[in-house]
Amino acid sequence: MSNDKATLNYNGKEYELPVITGSEGEVGIDISRLRSESGLITFDPGFGNTGSCKSRITFVDGENGILRYRGYPIEELAEHGNFIETAWLLIFGELPLKEDLARFRALLCAEELIHEDLLHHFNGFPSHKSQPMAILSAVINALGSYHTDLYDINSKAEFFLAVGKIISKIRTIAAFSYRKSIGRPFMYPDPDLSYCHNFLHMMFSIPNKHYDPPRAAVKALSLVFMLHADHEQNCSCSTVRMVGSTQANIFASVSAGICALWGRLHGGANSAVIDMLEHIKSGDYTIDEYLDRVKKKECKLMGFGHRIYKSFDPRARILKNATHELLQQGFNDELLDIAMELEEKALADDYFTERKLYPNVDFYSGIILRALGIPVAMFPVMFAIGRMPGWIAHWYEDFENPNTRINRPRQIYTGETERNYMPIDFRK
Repeated sequence: MSNDKATLNYNGKEYELPVITGSEGEVGIDISRLRSESGLITFDPGFGNTGSCKSRITFVDGENGILRYRGYPIEELAEHGNFIETAWLLIFGELPLKEDLARFRALLCAEELIHEDLLHHFNGFPSHKSQPMAILSAVINALGSYHTDLYDINSKAEFFLAVGKIISKIRTIAAFSYRKSIGRPFMYPDPDLSYCHNFLHMMFSIPNKHYDPPRAAVKALSLVFMLHADHEQNCSCSTVRMVGSTQANIFASVSAGICALWGRLHGGANSAVIDMLEHIKSGDYTIDEYLDRVKKKECKLMGFGHRIYKSFDPRARILKNATHELLQQGFNDELLDIAMELEEKALADDYFTERKLYPNVDFYSGIILRALGIPVAMFPVMFAIGRMPGWIAHWYEDFENPNTRINRPRQIYTGETERNYMPIDFRK
């Protein structure tokens, strides 16, 4: 907290508002006492100018294309780390020591199975029509019923156990939700496989014939998960924190995050990229025709532009390189050629660069997932697996904060003023 003040003048009165400065120089005006002192509230649709909390987890500088987890640049984590190491960093605050990582991996291995009774939840969904995200959110929420001792977290040990259960079991539940949606038998996890390798095994193996993905595929999947692990106060993260502010348990809170992530404008954005590229591939439009339609506002250039980033999304740069590595390993996809040409033409056009429409993480993540054989319906599920460490970290940050208040935004009422009840025979 700095000693600076902002002054608000209204209706002949002056109100002093404290100014908060973050560790990276971000400045905010503290209006937490504005209503009690002045009767006023702020109006900020979408909360794009409102800081809902103080957080030590993730820093984003959209103007300069910077993303850091706990102070570490995303580029360094992507080059040297992996998803499990990044999950530990986000949740516990520091990069793990060797013994930390070994203990965490052992816990994830021990918790990869789900209670057999949970399989009845999968059977309650219609075959061949089920949305994997619907199954995932429902079963993650139901998971808490099998671990009611963790509804109330009373120690670091209990939190560690809850973390292991959720991070490990979400990939099992996710893979089972996919198998259910296509009517195939569930493939149980293999304790000898790494986190990402195990997930691909549960997705694509068939009885008596295990799927053994190339190393490049496992690395690319780890990278996708890592780059989606957190992105500060986005819609789904804010949802988790809001639900958690009621002292809802961790299972219910992250399940709410899954539901928030489902939307096409959030976790479904990379599937919209594939739809766009498929339209071009099928000959509905050439790339030039599609870009012209975008300029005429007849459609959107999916995977370009970001509400936060006003320059190149740093995650997109990393995934672009990963996409090329997959191609070198024989993962060919005609959509990639279209995507590369589309990106090249868009970035050479002043219309898009002047509007700061650069590729974002969704542009290349969808192509990578498709190359790995992940169906479009599973794209938001993959996002949810990656984002789970961030959600847990934010939930726990609020949980540990004794000053956390239940979230309760205000509104500006614009409806009818007071009027009298009219009996039904006299209504017009």
